[in-house]
Amino acid sequence: MIGRNDPCWCGSGKKYKKCHMGSDRSSPGAEQRWLRAVKNASQIEGMRKAGTFNGEVVERVRSLVSEGTSTAAIDAAVHAYTVEHGHRPATLGYRGFPRSICTSINNIVCHGIPSESDILKAGDIINVDVTSVVDGFHGDSSETFLVGEVSAEAMQVVRVAARALIAGIEAVAPGRELQAVAGAIEPFVRSEGCSVVHQYTGHGVGVRFHENFTVYHHLDSQAEKIIMRPGMTFTVEPMINLGGYEVTTDKNDGWTVRTRDGSLSAQFEHTVLVTDTGVEVLTLTPVQRAKGVLLYRPELGLQ
Repeated sequence: MIGRNDPCWCGSGKKYKKCHMGSDRSSPGAEQRWLRAVKNASQIEGMRKAGTFNGEVVERVRSLVSEGTSTAAIDAAVHAYTVEHGHRPATLGYRGFPRSICTSINNIVCHGIPSESDILKAGDIINVDVTSVVDGFHGDSSETFLVGEVSAEAMQVVRVAARALIAGIEAVAPGRELQAVAGAIEPFVRSEGCSVVHQYTGHGVGVRFHENFTVYHHLDSQAEKIIMRPGMTFTVEPMINLGGYEVTTDKNDGWTVRTRDGSLSAQFEHTVLVTDTGVEVLTLTPVQRAKGVLLYRPELGLQ
């Protein structure tokens, strides 16, 4: 707990009582909620380890995505790699989900279930969502990959999704409202003729898969006012549709989410940490870390 006379979390140099204590306590339970969301040094190190490993897995996925490969084969390879390193795929068994990753092809927005019958073909786009549990902490990230030559429409939605992620991450900073993430993402996406899915959002993440608060990627006047503070960890993961933002969930499997109008959808995701001065991306792939970029995707103009 921050004491009245301790330095304020915002880095102003003032005592907490002279800075943000009043606003933090302005609504019932506000201070307690954000204090639960702020991680200590040991927990942050655990999140770094989980994020680093998850980034390694996502980079490995890149070499697995190819024409003629089944999504079940990608799932099996990720599962084996994760378990061989002593870690656990978070999605396997989560609320009954049957696989170790989510594979969402073309008009599937999220939660696609890997299958032996889903064979990748030239022109497909596929989001592979990976979440690893490392020593009790979760690393969560995803990328959308191109299979061979894709249409101009497919390239457009993937490019917009990639740049939307970058815009959202660049909006993360201590002292800002969490809605700054949505404020950076949605206007950009709409200017590109695409839409941001409303029904699915980012989330706090740590020892639990989903914790503490919701990270909106679209502007919502009803969203709770949350101030970003050093030590918070959460995902930024805008789901971008080429058409409208409305989605439907498969009634048979209860998981697969598709665009209502059948349009293409793409997504990129990172887990981030709010620092004293800005943001640290925890789930960078080894190539991204080496090059100092948030996404290394030359085919999208990001390198």
